[in-house]
This record gives sequence, structure tokens and C-alpha cells, in this order.
Amino acid sequence: MSNRPRLSLHDPGIPLTRGPLMQFADDPIACMRRLNSEHGDLAVLEENDQRLVFVFSPDLNREVLSNSQVYESRFFAVRGNRNSAQRRVTSGLLSQNGAEHRDARRMMKDVFSKKILPDYHPTICQLASELTDSWTIGKSVDLNSEMVQFMLKMTAALLFGVDDAEFAYRLGALIDRWVHRNHEIGMGALVSSPTFARGYDDLLVQAEELEQSVQEMFQTHRGTQHNRLNILSLLFEAQKSQEQLTDNKLIGHATLLFAAAHLTTAHTFSWTLFLLSQHPEVLRKLQAELIRNVSGDVPGLEELDRLPYLDAVIKESMRVLPASSYSQRVAVEPTSLGPVRMNPGTPVIFSQYITHHRADLFEDPDRFIPERWATITPSPYEYLPFGAGPRMCIGAPLAMAEIRTALTVMLKRFNFQIKPMSTVNGHVISTMLGPTSTIPATLLPHDQLPQSTPVAGSIHNLIRLPDAVREIPVPIAA
Repeated sequence: MSNRPRLSLHDPGIPLTRGPLMQFADDPIACMRRLNSEHGDLAVLEENDQRLVFVFSPDLNREVLSNSQVYESRFFAVRGNRNSAQRRVTSGLLSQNGAEHRDARRMMKDVFSKKILPDYHPTICQLASELTDSWTIGKSVDLNSEMVQFMLKMTAALLFGVDDAEFAYRLGALIDRWVHRNHEIGMGALVSSPTFARGYDDLLVQAEELEQSVQEMFQTHRGTQHNRLNILSLLFEAQKSQEQLTDNKLIGHATLLFAAAHLTTAHTFSWTLFLLSQHPEVLRKLQAELIRNVSGDVPGLEELDRLPYLDAVIKESMRVLPASSYSQRVAVEPTSLGPVRMNPGTPVIFSQYITHHRADLFEDPDRFIPERWATITPSPYEYLPFGAGPRMCIGAPLAMAEIRTALTVMLKRFNFQIKPMSTVNGHVISTMLGPTSTIPATLLPHDQLPQSTPVAGSIHNLIRLPDAVREIPVPIAA
């Protein structure tokens, strides 16, 4: 234990707010905004002898994210005992540190490398085409539900080679329930809240159900011929030459890869389609680019390389509504950030959402303006939708390939009219900023632009939507 003095409530110059830590768990973005407004780039939230430290600037992001020896990943606050299913399903890349993380990341690098992305392209195109084949002009859809179900199928196919939609939905539901329960009791564990005691046994049971489902998937996968490349096949191949890569370790990798991949990408799809539907001038420009550069309903790889405005739209969507809104590290040795001294075990929160909404980095930061990407080149610690530093999301290239390709397929056939005065809510659950309501829309033909339309809900606390509501549809110029 360090002899370094603890932070005093009365030390002058300490950016300290005293209050219940559960306010952060209840509404992370509102809490971080208050702390950022009160204290600036560095803030401390303290309750009794428990403390959370927050960093909100690129320089502090770099200091925390680049130093993996001092600041370790503790993605899950509750790991369970050594022989529990909870310990095994949380023992993947996101929760590993040191040499264990380095070796696992090296093993995963080839599986997610850019050179292998073209092999995933046919599967992405096929599943996106199947989705649009199920849609008809005039149909009412919930964009949130459609994108979550789509990404369950996509993630199951690309990660595990699973074509069984029902199994994908069942596995996804188990993972979502388990992730949410981890979130609910994780803060309770940190602050010794009764929430932890009430939820811990349920969490262990859910982890056992989840592990059993993943084991079942392993068995099915090994007994099936796979015509399409998938990540689990590559991991099984790596297992043959790495004795330490046991099935128990693969369970953790597979679970966390699925958990990290499907909801974050689904939320990015949902937010991007919503933003395009509320900004018809942006959509008009994007549709014109697609008409010029993509000849058929399904884009070829070379055609995708000729879509700079599509890339700007995606970057801007992930800036204003980043699916990963914050994450955390834990100090593992006595250290300091500015005037804030920390003992081992102190959580340090960094926030993609707060950094992306800094007016000194992005002009008019709460507005969706893809054109800004023609002139800005933010550093990796100013713009970090996939994190930054040695723990940057290893699946980022694959996620971007999914988003770019599937959005092109959708928008080559349809546009989306958001229903007037619908309620669109967004909230952070387990670090992820996603819709917590439906996003009701009507399917339009691709050559009919939607009108921006007034909506209610907490979306207005997250971004600034267009002030005016268009009354006349805008024709698309080819």
C-alpha cells in the first residue's frame, strides 16, 4: 500500500465534486457534462472514501490511454471467483492486461487484419441484401430493432460462421442481458451498494447460461463444413499451434468479441440512418455520390474506395453520437494527473462523447456536419470512436467495412422518413450510447428524399437537430 497521502476534501485547487457515485451510473453523459462544466479537463467525483476521476481533454486522454503499465483495463468490475463461468466469459481481450493482453492481441491481429477484409465482403453484401429484400416501399419499420437484428445475424455469421438466425438472436439476447446486468451491479460493487448483493447471484446464473450457449456453438461449429470465412474458424486454426489457447480462453474471447461488436455497430447504423433522415441535404449529397460511383445494388470493393462523402458521413455520425460513449481504466500504482493524486485501484474515466463535443476541437460541435471532414484531421486522442493507444479496438477495420458496405446497400434501394412527433430516446448502458426507444420510420424509394421532422425525446439532450422542418421534398440531382 502506498504511503502517498490521500486526496483531501479541503485541498485547494483540486477539481472535486462531492456526491453519490451512482449519479454517474444513472446518467453518464449528464454527469460528465456537469463535471466538465464545473471543473474543465480534469474532475473528481467523490463519495465517502470512494472516488472516480474523469479526463476530458486530448492531452489527458493520451496520458491515460498510452500508458498501459500504469492504467489497466478493468472492463468488468465483477469477475467472479476463479472457477466460475463469470470469470471465464469475462476473460477476453477487453479485460486482459500486460503480457497476456499483448500475446492475445498479437494472435488476434491476423484475424482482423485489413488484408483479410475482402474475404468478409461477400457475407456482408449477402446479409445486407437479404435485409433490404425483406423491406418494401411504404412499410413502417423500427430502425433500432431492424439494425439490432441485422447486426446479430451479421456478427454471428462473420465471427462464428453461424447462419442460424434463431440461434444468433438467442445468443445475442443472452449476451445483452448479461452485459446489462454487469452494468447494473458493477457500480454497486465499486461503492458497496446493496445493488451488488441483490444482483450478484443472478449474474452468475446468467454467465453459466451464456457459457453453455457458447460451448454449444463451438460444438456445432466444429461439426460443420464452412464455405465462408469466419473468425472462429481462424481462432480454431490458431489453437492448433498454441497449446495455451484452450477452449476456456476461447470462450472469453468469443463472448467479448460478440458483445463488443454487435450492439456498438447496430447503434452506429441506427444513429446514422436517423441523422441522414433528419438532414435531407446531407442525404441528397450522399445519394448523388452513390449514384455516380456504385453501378449496381451491391458495391464492389473498388467502388467503396470512391465514396469519400460516405466516409465523412460515418465519421461525423460516430463523432456526434459515438456508440462507445465512455470507457475506463484503473490506476494500478500510485500516480498523479495534474493536482489529483491517485492510489492503486482508482478508476479513471475517459469519454469519447465529451471529447467529440468540445467546441475548441470541432466547430459547432453539437451539429451533424459531415462537410467538416474535408478540412479537419483530428489526432487519435481528439477523435476516438474506437478508443486509442495500444488498446484501440482491434475490430475497427471490420466494423468500418460492415458500416460502409451495408449502408451503401441500404441507401441504394431505400430512404427513411422518420415519423413526425415520435419519441427518440438515447441513453448510455454499459458504456454504449444507443437508442432506448423505437425509431419509427417509413420506407421510401431511394430517389425520394425524406423531410426532417420534429421528434420528442432525450435525443435533444445529445445533439442539436435542424431548426426548421422542411415542407417540400427535395428532389435528388444525379
